Formats: sequence, C-alpha cells, structure tokens
Amino acid sequence: MFKNTSQNYGLLAIIFHWLSALVVFGMFGLGLYMVELSYYDPFYRDGLHIHKSIGILLAALIVLRLIWKVANPNVKPESEATPMDKLQNIIAHVVHVVLYLGLFGLFVTGYLISTSDGRAIEVFNWFSVPGIGELFEEQSDIAGTVHFYIAWGLIGLVALHIVGALKHHFINRDRTLVRMLKVPNTTKVED
Repeated sequence: MFKNTSQNYGLLAIIFHWLSALVVFGMFGLGLYMVELSYYDPFYRDGLHIHKSIGILLAALIVLRLIWKVANPNVKPESEATPMDKLQNIIAHVVHVVLYLGLFGLFVTGYLISTSDGRAIEVFNWFSVPGIGELFEEQSDIAGTVHFYIAWGLIGLVALHIVGALKHHFINRDRTLVRMLKVPNTTKVED
C-alpha cells in the first residue's frame, strides 16, 4: 500500500517521514560540529560541501513530500471525542505547519548564506544551483544567525513532536505512532 487512506499512512508517506527525520537530525549534528571548526580544519570545506549538498537534496525531498501529502487523503486523528482531543489535534496541526515553515526557513537562509558571494552551490558535483549574490548588506552573517536560531527552534519542535507521539503510544494507547511505523496489512484472508 503506497497511498494513504483516511485511517493509515501509506508506504511513501512513511518513507518520506523517516527519511526527512533522519536527514534533519544528521544535518543538525553536522551543523553543530561545523560551527566549532576553524577555517583551517581539514574537514571545514568538506563539511560545508556535504551540508550544502544534503540541504539542497532535503529541500527537494520536502517539496516531494508536500506534493505527495496534497495528492493523498488526510489521515484522520485517532480521536476527536473530547474538547481536549480536538485541542491536541489543532496543536499537532500547528506544530506540523510550523515544522514545514521552519524547514523552508532553513533552506532559504542556507541558500542566502551559501550564495552571498555569487557562487553556485555544487550538489555533490552532480549539478549546480545558481547563486544570486548579495541581496542585502551582511547577508551571510544575518542569514547565518537566522539559520542557527531556526535550526534550534526546529529541533525543539521535533522534540515536542516526539513527545506527542510517545504520549499517544504509551498514555493514550492509540495507533498514532504505530500508523507511522508500519504499513497495514491489506491482504484479505479467505475462508
């Protein structure tokens, strides 16, 4: 089952979710490591190249993920029985929207940092994303500061997202987390 239903996530939605999560955590870790490097550190240039390349690929993955999300049915929340359930569902929706906005904020600020000198971003030497140069004074410094804070905010929201999923699994004992871990068996057993 590749597509979502109103009750379950399909295989592609699950792959998009976990691949995005893995890349976001990896990029955050790499970014933290890179800010501690000096210009003369042997990994400085390679780390930047990897970070920029993966950032561009992650941006493409997120765009594909959003296209897939729009093309598929929305998976309904497990419960909307109480006003508290409805409030939690609204909060979850807002967190998801802010996560996407944060990701796009990272992509834009990363692009502004990387192309402020007018050079293109080489994506693993497979292709180039053209640079636009400096649009405003101190672009790379300002975009770098915004990039840093958005990254930390995004990780905070991801932590909230994880806590919410674990709450659903261990306290509510519903299928919210399980629906994002496995595709339901769609084969029917005949008598």
